[in-house]
Amino acid sequence: MAALRNYESQDGANPRAWVMTIARNKAIDHHRARVRRAIPNEDVPDVAAPAQPDRDPELWAAVGELPDKQRTAVALRFAADLRYREVASAMDTSEAAARRNVHEGLRKLRERVGKESVR
Repeated sequence: MAALRNYESQDGANPRAWVMTIARNKAIDHHRARVRRAIPNEDVPDVAAPAQPDRDPELWAAVGELPDKQRTAVALRFAADLRYREVASAMDTSEAAARRNVHEGLRKLRERVGKESVR
């Protein structure tokens, strides 16, 4: 069908090569589309949801007292479980700055709350 639709654009020099090229491209497209399609799986494993860690109210109160950038970086890193690259993207800053904000925030939390409560 693709060859018939594009018949007018064919230059006539080598019609067999032209049709074979269209067929090859269609086969590649079909293969790529098949790979992207999800394969249904009837066996869904029974996996329990991970247990929520105990939320220490004193720790989260101390997080709330951190400067804005440090509070945001610590919350994104540990509460949202984002990687530093993702934290940097969310804060519109460099990855090094995101790491530094998390580091400084954790340092202040350790001073206020104690080392055993802070990762």
